[in-house]
Amino acid sequence: MADDDFDISSLAAHLHMLPAQISKLADRSKIPARRIGGQWRFSRAEIHHWLEDRIGLSNADELAKMESNLERTDTSDLGEVSIAALLPVETIAIPLAARTRSRVISAMSELAATTGMLWDSGKMADAITAREAMHPTALDIGVALLHPRRPQTSILGEAVMALGITGQGIPFGGTGGLTNVFFLIAATDDHEHLRLLARVSRFLSEPDWLAELRAASDAQAAHELIVSRDAEL
Repeated sequence: MADDDFDISSLAAHLHMLPAQISKLADRSKIPARRIGGQWRFSRAEIHHWLEDRIGLSNADELAKMESNLERTDTSDLGEVSIAALLPVETIAIPLAARTRSRVISAMSELAATTGMLWDSGKMADAITAREAMHPTALDIGVALLHPRRPQTSILGEAVMALGITGQGIPFGGTGGLTNVFFLIAATDDHEHLRLLARVSRFLSEPDWLAELRAASDAQAAHELIVSRDAEL
C-alpha cells in the first residue's frame, strides 16, 4: 500500500463523511477503490480526480456543501477562498487573442505568468495540454476550467488564476459545442485546487451571472462582476 493511500477511516475524515458512507460507495463501485488484504484502500490521486468529477456534476446546493466540507478539512493556512483576490484585472483578457485550442492554452498560461508567481508559462501550458488530452475540461455551458493534472509546485510561488473570454467560440473538446470563457486554475496542492475549483463552479452555477460575464466590455468590468459574486457567496 502506498504511504499516502487512504483507508476507510482516513478518507471519511478527509471528505467529512461517515465511514459507513465511504464503505457503501466502495461496495457499489461509486468511488475508486481496491481491496488489499480484505480491506478497502483508496489512492489519493484517484480520489482527487473523483472529486473533480463530482464538482463538475454538482448543482448549486451540492457545490456549497462540498466547498464547506473542503474548507473544514483544509489543514493549510489558506483561509477563506477569494477568487477576486486571485484574479486581479491584470490576469483577465477581454478579448483573449486566441482562435485555436493550443493558442488558448498558451495565451492563458502567459496571462497567469504576469502575476510573477508562475515562473514558466511554457511548462504550465504543456501540463495543461496533457491534462486536456486525458480528459477535456470544457463544460456544456461554454466554459473551460483549465488546469494541470497535478500541481506544478516547481514553477509556482503561490496559487494563480487567469480569465480569458474570446470573441468567438472555439472547439475545445467535451460535449458542449463551442467554448469562449476560459478560467485557468493553478494551485500549489491538490486540496487548494479542489477548493478553487468548487468556488469557481459555484460562480458558474448562476446562469444570469455567467451571461453578464460574457457581456463584460473589458477586464475591469469582468473583475467587478467577480468581486460582487465573491461577496454573494
